[in-house]
Amino acid sequence: MMDYLLLKWLHILSATLLFGTGIGSAWYLLLTVLSRDVAAIAVVSRILVMTDWLFTGLTMLFQPASGFYLAHLAGYPLHSRWLLWSIGLFLLALLCWLPVVWIQMRLRDLALAAAREHAPLPPRFWPYFRCWIALGVPALAAFLAVFYLMVAKPA
Repeated sequence: MMDYLLLKWLHILSATLLFGTGIGSAWYLLLTVLSRDVAAIAVVSRILVMTDWLFTGLTMLFQPASGFYLAHLAGYPLHSRWLLWSIGLFLLALLCWLPVVWIQMRLRDLALAAAREHAPLPPRFWPYFRCWIALGVPALAAFLAVFYLMVAKPA
């Protein structure tokens, strides 16, 4: 039983880190980009890419592994409706996150180049930024739904 409680705590801690890092990073980049301060955007986007790889990347690996093992330990069948929905929504979030990381690297590179040249952000920055937002919204909704399903486990 202690193994289950420890793993459950680590799973919840990891989910909190995943969600908190994601929402916090998105908030800071959004507000920084809206400020149009190129130097600030360059710094924040550089930190955001590093943070995403370190925290989000690791927790995106740990979450399904620990979740499947917790379901096994608790005796939930893998075909439980709430679990299938959780898996599907997690995959949706993952499929949004992978291109978002690539987009964030483009945003970072464009902002760093503009900052070095003391120039405004290039026009190419804005379609990437809009795509970043468009992918972030469904990822956020998917994670919120997974949190609900993790807690409620509806029949």
